[in-house]
Amino acid sequence: MAIVDLVMPKLGESIMEATILKWNKQIGDNIAVDETVLEIATDKVDTEVPAPFAGKLIEICFQVNDVAPIGSVLAKIEVAGENNVVATTIAETPAPAPIHEEPESIPYVPAAPVNTAPQESGTTEARFYSPLVLNIAQSEGVSLSDLEKIPGTGTGGRVSKKDILNWVAAKKSGTSAAVTTPVATTPTQAPSAPSISAQTQSAPIAPTASSPAGVVLSGASEIIEMDRMRKLIAKHMVDSVQTSPHVTSFSEADVTNLVQWRNNNKATFEKREGTKLTFTPLIVECLVAAMKKFPLINSSLDGDRIIIKKDFNIGMATALPNGNLIVPVIKGADQLNLVGLSKSINNLADAARNNKLKPDDTQNGTFTFTNVGTFGSLMGTPIINQPQVAIIAIGAIKKRVAVIETPSGDSMAIRHMMYLSLSYDHRIIDGSVGASFLTEVANQLEAWDPNRTA
Repeated sequence: MAIVDLVMPKLGESIMEATILKWNKQIGDNIAVDETVLEIATDKVDTEVPAPFAGKLIEICFQVNDVAPIGSVLAKIEVAGENNVVATTIAETPAPAPIHEEPESIPYVPAAPVNTAPQESGTTEARFYSPLVLNIAQSEGVSLSDLEKIPGTGTGGRVSKKDILNWVAAKKSGTSAAVTTPVATTPTQAPSAPSISAQTQSAPIAPTASSPAGVVLSGASEIIEMDRMRKLIAKHMVDSVQTSPHVTSFSEADVTNLVQWRNNNKATFEKREGTKLTFTPLIVECLVAAMKKFPLINSSLDGDRIIIKKDFNIGMATALPNGNLIVPVIKGADQLNLVGLSKSINNLADAARNNKLKPDDTQNGTFTFTNVGTFGSLMGTPIINQPQVAIIAIGAIKKRVAVIETPSGDSMAIRHMMYLSLSYDHRIIDGSVGASFLTEVANQLEAWDPNRTA
């Protein structure tokens, strides 16, 4: 028998750790190859960790709500074979080579972040807080001084997700905030935080950012706690508005040729390719063509430097069944034909709806579009997905009477019309560039060849 380490896989360039959400297997359970062993969460997406080998789970190294660094051993699996079997793990699988070389990815730094290395009162040792705990603290209005007072039950006295949520719930209910008991630590572990004094416990609860003063709850009110993903979305949206001065331009496109071409080809396309032909790949193809003419749209800002991206990685905002939003990314959209775009888009959409997205599926987007028309909206003013500099919204396609210009004169006709809106970062994209790009997108949509082959 050989012992194989199940390690925390690499989850993207900017992700250094993940929180354990659930163990699907327990010690003594048999595991098949690629069977899900546990579920983890990052600040981007929840995902599953499969087993690289078949065998028996003999040791679990982290508990639920623990924070595990990338590359750390999560569990040990006993597999059949000689003792000198090389324990190749999923973390060692090489990532695919990038399509183009570009400068190192720019990490997104939100406005006014919580200090990640607070000093314990009277000590010189910094107390570590995971990104998940810091996000919860910021969304719940927990101050740094209060965070230092929360007893931690995690490894080395760390504050876990459960610890901070219990503390927040206790504070809101007006009961003692010291709701958790720190685990005993060894001399090499960081000391646990001190208990909150009676004076602090009895102090009135100050209003937080999520509970503004003056809110009056009547008997007909219903209180719904935000789930973890909704809190992350809320924080990301607020950070984006505080980072980028948003400007939105609007345009309109006659997409009659595009609509008729899809209607004439979608049945044959699905039968031949085994995937549906939606409007999304057609729109993405037009977006890429317009972006190549306006490279500034496909960029990021790093201080005073503008980084023009050579990869065209298009994020598509996708609504989940629970109402939350996630943005999977179509990698290398400029190098995919219509069939490749359709399969990539449909696979990502299905994975998002079934909570099967991998962390890499939401990484390294360079531009985002959102189809607000799916829900019947004519247009929208979307918020930029940082650190990108622009996002486009596609409205519902409606039949309207329009004036058609012909060589023999103007005429009235029923046409398929669609509104487009582009929100962009006015620090580097002026109105002339933003409006010109949006007009080019509309021109690409209107110029769709009704005689092209699917």
